[in-house]
Amino acid sequence: MKRFFTIAAALCAAAIAFGQTSSEDWIIRAENFCKSRYYGITSANGVIGLISSKEPFRMHEVVLAGVYDHFGRGRVNNFLPNISPLDLDILIDKTKLRSSNVTNYTQTLDMRTGEFVGELEYKGSKISYRYCALRHLSHAVLMEVEITPANDLTLDASISHRVPSSLHGAEMTVNDWSFKLKKEPPFTVITTTALSPSESVKMASSSFFLFEDADATTPVYHRTHNNDQHNIYFTKVLRAGKSFKFQVIGSLISSAHTADPLNQAERIVTYARFQKKGELLRKHREAWAKLWESDIVIEGDLQAQKEVRSMLYHLYSFTRAGVAHSPSPMGLSGLGYNGHVFWDTEIFMMPPLMLLQPEMARSMLEYRYNRLDEARRNAASYGFAGAMYPWESASTGAEDTPASSLSGTFQHHISADIAIGCWNYYLATQDREWLISRGWPIIKATAEFWASRCEKGKDGKWHIYNVMCADEFALNVDDNAYTNCAAKRNLEYAVAAAAIVGEKAPALWSEIAEGLFFAKMANGVTSEHVGYDGADIKQADVNLLAFPHKLITDKEQMMRDLDYYSKKVPQVRTPAMTQSMFSVICSRCGDREQAWRWFLDSYRPNALPPFGVLAEFKGGTNPYFATGAGGTLQSVLFGFAGLDFNPKGGIMQVK
Repeated sequence: MKRFFTIAAALCAAAIAFGQTSSEDWIIRAENFCKSRYYGITSANGVIGLISSKEPFRMHEVVLAGVYDHFGRGRVNNFLPNISPLDLDILIDKTKLRSSNVTNYTQTLDMRTGEFVGELEYKGSKISYRYCALRHLSHAVLMEVEITPANDLTLDASISHRVPSSLHGAEMTVNDWSFKLKKEPPFTVITTTALSPSESVKMASSSFFLFEDADATTPVYHRTHNNDQHNIYFTKVLRAGKSFKFQVIGSLISSAHTADPLNQAERIVTYARFQKKGELLRKHREAWAKLWESDIVIEGDLQAQKEVRSMLYHLYSFTRAGVAHSPSPMGLSGLGYNGHVFWDTEIFMMPPLMLLQPEMARSMLEYRYNRLDEARRNAASYGFAGAMYPWESASTGAEDTPASSLSGTFQHHISADIAIGCWNYYLATQDREWLISRGWPIIKATAEFWASRCEKGKDGKWHIYNVMCADEFALNVDDNAYTNCAAKRNLEYAVAAAAIVGEKAPALWSEIAEGLFFAKMANGVTSEHVGYDGADIKQADVNLLAFPHKLITDKEQMMRDLDYYSKKVPQVRTPAMTQSMFSVICSRCGDREQAWRWFLDSYRPNALPPFGVLAEFKGGTNPYFATGAGGTLQSVLFGFAGLDFNPKGGIMQVK
C-alpha cells in the first residue's frame, strides 16, 4: 500500500504539490567528528542491527532481534552482545588503519538504502567502505571495500570473528567450499558458533571474502588466535593508481530463528556467493525503494525534512514485515532496555507505521498474539481473569521486569495499550479476517482482565485501585487517569469488535466502560489520580486522554490540562514522547505556535553527535530512542497533517 504524505514546513498555509526530493534530503553526514563524543548510527533490516563505530571497517555493536538470555541486570532475559560477521582489519604496509592515523575521514548514512559509507585517506591512498544489513535477506550483511593506492603498497585484510563475553562454548571452523559441476574456484568460509549463558540459544555466524573475477583465485588463509577469536585473511600487492575492490559477506542467525543455525548460517552465505554480480545490492536497494514509496515529504525546510526522515528511517530499520518481532524502545540500535518490549510499541511507534507500513505494524502485533497464552497465565497468577500482559516482554512473554521494580507488578495499563493497538490496526486496514483470528482474541482476553480487575465502589462508580501510573513517579495509587482511560477504551473496543466478529459482548463490559471514575481538581484540571497533590510527573499521563485516546475532546479542557501538566514535567529527564503528544494536542486545538515549539522540543535537544541520533531525554546518552521518534512522527502525521484513524474504518483527515 503506497502512502505518501506531503507536509508544509513551519506550518505554512500554502497549498503543497507532490515533488521529487533532492539527494541531500537523504544523507546524514559526519565530518571532522569528535571521537570522544561519538554516538553511532544504525544500519538495520528489522532483524540485524549494525551500529557504526568511529573506527573504520568496524561495528560498535551487532544486535540480533529475538535473541535473549539471562545476562546482566535483574536476573531477567536480555538482548545479548553478538558476534560481528563484518569486523574487518585493514593493514597497509603492515600498519593497521585506525581513526587516529587516517585523514579526511568522513562517514555518511544514505537513508534511501540504509547503507553506511566511510571514506578516508592514508598517505595519499583513497579508501572507502560501504556496509549494510541486507534488506531482502533478513540474516545477511555485506561490506564493500575499494582502495585506490597513491603508491605501490601491500594490503593485508582479515575478517575476525570475536566471541563476546556474553557467549561461551565457541566452536570455530573454516571450510573451503567447492561444488561439483561449478566452474568457480573454491571460496573460504569462516564460521563460529557459541552458546548463550544458560545454553538455551545457539548463535552462528559465517563470513567470506568475495573478489572481482580477475582476483577470484586470491588465496585466503585461516588463523586461530585463542578460544574466542579466529580470522581469515589475504595479502595482495596493489599498484599505484589501480583500484582494487572486494566484499565481505556474512550471516548471523540463532536457534531462536531456526532449528539448525550452524548449517543455515553457511547456507545463507553460500546463497549470497552465487548471486549474479551486483545482485545483492540491487535487490537490497529495491527492497528499500519499495519501503520509501510510503514517505513524508516536507517542502521548504531541509533540516526538518532530514530529521523527520531520519526518524522514519529508524522505524523502518527496526521493524520488518512477516517476522513476529516487536522493537524495544531502542530498536536495534544497541542493548538499551535489554531489548525488552513495552507499551512504547503500540502507543508510540506503531501508529505511524499503521499509516505508512501496516504490514510492519502487523508483525508487532503478531509478537503479542504469540504470547497471549503467557499473558493468560500471568493474569491467573495474580487472581485475575483474561490476559495480563507483562510490562517488559522478551522471548517468552513472561514478565521480564526485574523484581526490584514495581512496574512489573503494578503497571497494568500495558494490557489495554496492546488491545488499543489491535483495534487501531483493524481500523487502519479493515482486515476483518485478521481481527477474527488475531485481534479479537487479544481484545477479548484483555477486556476479561479489566472486568475482573475493576471494582464497583459504594459511589456506584467503577474503580481501578492500586496501580502505577503512566507517570512512573506515582506508585500504588487509585484511579489513575491514564489507566482508567486505557481500560475504558479497551472495553469499548471489545464491545465493537464483538459485533464485527459475530460474538455477544457481556453487558458488564459496557457498564464498566461507562462507569469508570475520573477525578478532577478544584481548578478544573483532570486529576492524575485520586489524591494527586501537584507533584512533578515523569511524563505525560493525563494529557494522553486528549491524544492519542481522544477521551477528552473539549478543546478548553485539553488546553487547561496541558497548561497545568506541561509545567509539572522536568525539563531534563522527561522521555521525549511527552513533548510530541503535547504538540499534537496543540495542533488539534489550533495553537500552531505551541505545536511547533513542542515539536522541536521533542527531539532537537536530544540529538547526539555526529549523526543526530536521538537520546531518550535531554542530556541523555542512550540512543537511538525509537519511542521518541514514533512520538515525533505522530506530531507530524496526527498533528500538522491532521490524519487520524476513522472510527468507521480507514484513515481520515480532520481539520
